[in-house]
Amino acid sequence: MRVVPRSILASALVATALSGCAGGGADRPVLPPASYVASKETPGEEYVIGPLDQLQIFVWRNPELSAKVQVRPDGRITTPLVSDMPAVGKTPATLADDMKKALAEYIKDPIISVIVENFSGTFSQQVRIVGATEKPASIPYRANMTLLDAMIAVGGLNQFAAGDKARLVRYERDTGKQREYALRISRLLKKGDSSANVRLEPGDVIIIPESMF
Repeated sequence: MRVVPRSILASALVATALSGCAGGGADRPVLPPASYVASKETPGEEYVIGPLDQLQIFVWRNPELSAKVQVRPDGRITTPLVSDMPAVGKTPATLADDMKKALAEYIKDPIISVIVENFSGTFSQQVRIVGATEKPASIPYRANMTLLDAMIAVGGLNQFAAGDKARLVRYERDTGKQREYALRISRLLKKGDSSANVRLEPGDVIIIPESMF
C-alpha cells in the first residue's frame, strides 16, 4: 500500500478548499446595500419602447388618425397613413416626433402624443431572474428597484435554491464589460438581513443555482 506524504495531502486539501470557495462566488465583489424603502424616489432613465409594448397614438383634432397599436416583434408599428414605422429603441417623445414628420405630408402641423399603456420594454430595460426560483421571469425594470422587489415578483426561492451562492450579471456601460457580483438572497429573504438587499439596474440578470445537498 502506497503512503501519500502529509505535505502532498495537505496541499491537495488546500487546493480543493480554494476551488470550492471560487465556485461559491467568494471571488465576486459584493454590491453596497440598499434600504428596503428608498428615502427619496428618483426618476429612472427615459423609457425606451420595446417589442410587444402597447401604445396609444393620439393625433390632436384627427381622431381618425389616432390608434391603439402593439409593437410588432420586428419592432415596427402601423397606424392610419403610416406603415412600418420603427418604434423599438425610441423614447415615446422620439416616436412622436417621427410620427409628426410622417403625417406632415397629409395634415398641417400635426400634434401627436405617444402613450405607453402596457410595458414590456427592451431586454436592456428588463431584469431577468433565472434558476432556482418559484417562477423564473423577465420583469420590467422600474426606478429604484431592489433585489427584494425582484424576488417578490418571482415568488422567492424554491426549496432547492442555494440563495447565498446566487450571482448578478451586469453590463457596465462605462467600461463596456460584463461583471458578476455575489448575492446573498437567502440571508435577505430568510433572515431579513437588510445588508443583503441591493439596488438593481436595467438589464441585470440574477442567476440562482441549486444546492448540491
